[in-house]
Amino acid sequence: MLTTRPLQIACPTCAATAVAYSCEPGCCFNHVCSACRTTFQTATAPLGGKLADLAPCEPPQDSSDPTAQCSECRSIAVHNLEDGRVVCTRCGALLALQLEDIDPPVLRT
Repeated sequence: MLTTRPLQIACPTCAATAVAYSCEPGCCFNHVCSACRTTFQTATAPLGGKLADLAPCEPPQDSSDPTAQCSECRSIAVHNLEDGRVVCTRCGALLALQLEDIDPPVLRT
C-alpha cells in the first residue's frame, strides 16, 4: 500500500506552510496563510495515470487542513504521497496542484 498524508501547501507569497482552509467544499477552496495573510484558491489538473492500493490519509485530515478538489472525480480526497506527489485517494488520479486567485495582503504604512 502507498502511504498518503494530508495535503501540504506552501504559501505563494512567503512560502510558509502554515496554510489553513477557510471555507467549505460546497462553496469554494479559499485558503489563507497564517504567516502573511495571503489568500488563494486551490485547483488540480490531471497529470495522467492512476495509482491503486492507496492507504487512507495518516494522520486523518482536519477540516481546516489544506484541501483541493480532484479534477477527475470531484472528490476532496486529495493528499500527498510520501514523495510529495499529489494524488486523489478516491479515484487514484495523479494530479498537479494549482494555486489561483492569489491575493497578498495590502501593506499599509
